[in-house]
Amino acid sequence: MGSSIVIFVLSVSGLALCVVLFMSIRGLRAYAAARGKRLVNCPETHCTAAVEVDALAAGMNSLHRRAGSRLQSCSRWPERQDCAQDCIQEIASRGAGCLVRSIVADWYRGKQCVVCHKPVDSVNEWAAHVPALLTPDAKTVSWAEVPAPDLPAVFSTHQPVCWSCHIAEKFRREHPELVTDRPARW
Repeated sequence: MGSSIVIFVLSVSGLALCVVLFMSIRGLRAYAAARGKRLVNCPETHCTAAVEVDALAAGMNSLHRRAGSRLQSCSRWPERQDCAQDCIQEIASRGAGCLVRSIVADWYRGKQCVVCHKPVDSVNEWAAHVPALLTPDAKTVSWAEVPAPDLPAVFSTHQPVCWSCHIAEKFRREHPELVTDRPARW
């Protein structure tokens, strides 16, 4: 009789552990999916806004099977902080398509560096070597330096530059006394 109680308790404990694990995985997936800065069309101003979803609340809501998200930040705040947050529907319908990193990756896809002409679309390498932009006045800047709401306009006027050329040009610009240009020996 004692061993059957132990087996019952272990079975119930195992089942409870499986349920907690399943719910935790669901919460972590919702949290991960909600993370990241996004570009949306503000329903009130009809301008591009950079927003971030409250990822922690999204993860917790998924644990309780509650729908709905809320914003953690918006480039239109604090002036419009009391808005209805109707842009959440755009985020829900576009999913990862409105993530800044997705928009940037799509822009670079298939493009070549304007300096060395090598492809800059290897998104998997971006963790260490983020590509950059060549401004109309021939200065290289990291796309991370550009305010997110300005990215669509900037992409129409700037050109892609690979990480290596950006670092070389930045060094050349910041330390001209250390750079010696030599003609190519072909």
